[in-house]
Amino acid sequence: MDNGLRRMLSYTRRAIDDYDMIAEGEWVAVGVSGGKDSLTLLVALANLAKFHPKHFHVAAIMVDMGWENTDFSEIQKLCDDLGVPLYIEPSEITHIVFDIRKEKNPCSLCAKLRRGTLNSAAVKHGFKKIALGHHFDDVVETFMLNLFYEGRLGAFQPVTYLSRMDVTLIRPMIYAPEKDIRYFARRAELPILESRCPANGKTERENMKQFLHQLDKQNKGLKHRIFGAMQKAGIDGYKETHFNTYDDPDTKN
Repeated sequence: MDNGLRRMLSYTRRAIDDYDMIAEGEWVAVGVSGGKDSLTLLVALANLAKFHPKHFHVAAIMVDMGWENTDFSEIQKLCDDLGVPLYIEPSEITHIVFDIRKEKNPCSLCAKLRRGTLNSAAVKHGFKKIALGHHFDDVVETFMLNLFYEGRLGAFQPVTYLSRMDVTLIRPMIYAPEKDIRYFARRAELPILESRCPANGKTERENMKQFLHQLDKQNKGLKHRIFGAMQKAGIDGYKETHFNTYDDPDTKN
């Protein structure tokens, strides 16, 4: 087994076990955007399902954002190779956000519409568990964004139950640093769909990512200490575990 895949399996299994994310015999629908994070999660869960003590099944759901001439054939091939059914849900999100609403800051509305479409698609196809590709760096960045811009302590939860739709969101990659995901995606030659959004790379989140990167270079281990503080404080369901990350020269940026 490839070392990169082994590491992804270790991260995801640890999170799943620590937070009891998956039940015996359950179907888990992975929300696949076509980016490196969600595709890595899909591969990890499809492989983990082969040997995890709790036997579970994996499917993939993609929200077609409505961009013209989007080619999903390589994503379909990956799913076929993994033995995972793929459901592509059509939408007019791009048309709504950019043509009708003409949003100058489109990220919030776009994210809300994507989440709603994904959740509805899962319910339509009979899935009650949705896995999202948020990773370790996303946790820390979200915490800092909330602190800086909203003056509150919080982030997304490892496990979130949506009572209105009767679905549960899980985030099995909360222990996986982005650099390790990037390394795995490159080595595995995942069929990444490049973002066509005009706001890509121009968001507050991207600014926070760069800010934290510089701070972490000057204060090595800062992001891990922030994550650890969240665990110790029990913020939004995070809890103290034996989780430790470490630097591997093979996964340096």
